[in-house]
Amino acid sequence: MAWIKTKSPFITVSLVLSVVMILFLMVPVIASVAGSASGIPGALTDERTLSAIWTSFYCAFIATALMLVLGVPFAYLFTRSEFWGKKALDSLIDIPILLPHNTAGIALFAVLAPSYPIGAAFANIGIGFVDTMWGIVAAMAFVSAPFMIRSAQEAFTSISPSVEKTGRSLGATRFQVFRHVTLPLASRGILTGCLLTWARAVSEFGAVAILAYFPKTAPIYLYDVFVINGLKAALPINGVLILLAIAILLVFRVTVFKSKNPIR
Repeated sequence: MAWIKTKSPFITVSLVLSVVMILFLMVPVIASVAGSASGIPGALTDERTLSAIWTSFYCAFIATALMLVLGVPFAYLFTRSEFWGKKALDSLIDIPILLPHNTAGIALFAVLAPSYPIGAAFANIGIGFVDTMWGIVAAMAFVSAPFMIRSAQEAFTSISPSVEKTGRSLGATRFQVFRHVTLPLASRGILTGCLLTWARAVSEFGAVAILAYFPKTAPIYLYDVFVINGLKAALPINGVLILLAIAILLVFRVTVFKSKNPIR
């Protein structure tokens, strides 16, 4: 109380609001894990739960690798080039973040379903997107792409073009400069992008549910259990997914923010 009296009303109000915010974020998480603690061991040994988690992790990894291959060159070109319509394109990059998730799924379905030209073209070479792993990957990649692009953009922007010009002046090609100079300097920002992309992809529900409900990812399996069997059955699976999310967050912080050479 004495501490509060020595602070301004603004600081006091800010403290109270901060406590409310922390409780708002933490109470549902803690309550869910605590309420499901007894059932978590069973969920961790249930083949359907483990299969759904594996599907989510595997497809998110492929989606992240795809966005790494496509997003990093795009981000580099975007930061190093000036062209007409650049500002408009810069705004379009964030559209997947702004779209409702089921809207994103329907948009993808309208392009990738076998009854549409692009979907039919892929079907002709044996790649289907409706209710397949490729559909899950496509939905995950679409909603998570901005995280890879923005992280890579920030990393490349932090590198002075003069460093690359020095490499070019010594006779190196643009690719050699990119590979041996720019990419190593930007690697930590790109790693951040990979982690954010994977985390966003693995948690996707709406777009995946529209385009590829099967095979079931962890969010879809949890939804099915909740709808069919109720809250009591869903809580242990929910607890497992929360614990996994916390573990992923810890890995992210240790890998990126606790590094001896943090991103600046």
